[in-house]
Amino acid sequence: MVSNSRLVYSTETGDRREKRGPARSEAPRGPKLPDDGVVRIFREKGGRGGKVVTVVRGLGAGDLKAVATDLKRLCGTGGAVKDGAVELQGDHREKAAARLESQGYRVKLAGG
Repeated sequence: MVSNSRLVYSTETGDRREKRGPARSEAPRGPKLPDDGVVRIFREKGGRGGKVVTVVRGLGAGDLKAVATDLKRLCGTGGAVKDGAVELQGDHREKAAARLESQGYRVKLAGG
């Protein structure tokens, strides 16, 4: 028996390891946005293996799934709702901006 061992897992309480700072999934992605009612559309590729992704931020929580579905159909691409933002595969900022403006949102193109 090792005398300097420490308990890492228990069948009664589960994981006993100490947490060392925020988990990767808890860290918010992207810039901090003002709450001014403007939908911002970013083009990002950092941390994605060089792939370009269009990110739509500033939508209400109730609108995310419906807007994501509509934009994915319009652009003919895949995407997801993550961290309160809609992510579309590829650079579709102009198409997404035109569709959101036609639906009554105030839109700004942001980022590279």
